[in-house]
Amino acid sequence: MLGCVAFVFQGLAHGFVVRGCVKRRMAPVMVFSGIVEEMGTVVSLSKNPEMAMWDGSVSEGTEIRIRGKIAVEDAYIGCSIAVDGVCLTATELDSEASELKLGLSPETLRRTTLGSLEAGDMVNLERSLSADGRNSGHYVQGHVDGTGTIDDKWQEGDSLWFRIRAPRGLMTFIVPKGYIAVDGTSLTVCDVDDNTFTLMLVEHTQKCIVLPTKAAGAAVNLEVDVIAKYSQKALSAMASLTRRVDDLERRLSEVEVAGTDCTGLD
Repeated sequence: MLGCVAFVFQGLAHGFVVRGCVKRRMAPVMVFSGIVEEMGTVVSLSKNPEMAMWDGSVSEGTEIRIRGKIAVEDAYIGCSIAVDGVCLTATELDSEASELKLGLSPETLRRTTLGSLEAGDMVNLERSLSADGRNSGHYVQGHVDGTGTIDDKWQEGDSLWFRIRAPRGLMTFIVPKGYIAVDGTSLTVCDVDDNTFTLMLVEHTQKCIVLPTKAAGAAVNLEVDVIAKYSQKALSAMASLTRRVDDLERRLSEVEVAGTDCTGLD
């Protein structure tokens, strides 16, 4: 499949930008797997008062610049990169510095932890997964549902445990041994109660993601299994239909009874 890929060449010494479009063969892409490829470093998080809109007008927006060697390897303008589990679009690339710039929408700032990041902070990075690529995690959209809070963390042998408090609306979709993405990392839920759930990191994972560096009280991005959300919506629709059918049957029964009582009356 051939696609047109926009590119930006930045003349760092002269301050100019060249934009263009090249033809390249692209494999079909899907979303993410939750298998973090590297930990990147936040270079800057800043407001840009001169963001060009679709109609030529100018508005203010928020941009984040991140350094990540793997994330930049085959990146292009418009590609998707998961940053702490948030699917973002690359808007500028600097391959020499291994840096890329991505935009943060108001919705992203409301729903995620990204707005609180500072220069020097570490973040989980994952490139979008090719449709024919190996998925060693689970189907992660990069569409964060909300944030949770680390209640506690402790060690058991070579395993690192976390207890995370999640919004009540998300707990419906969190089940023991189910999937959940925490800061973009595909993890298995262990125990669940009304407001919290636990998870465990094996020795290898501890060294590959940001979560172990966070203390109790820190916020994390949460994305529940999208299949669970679709299932819940389908079940809700079925329940509504069942109530309507039951109501219709009740009304038909009342009509039948009324008709029987009137039999033989002139």
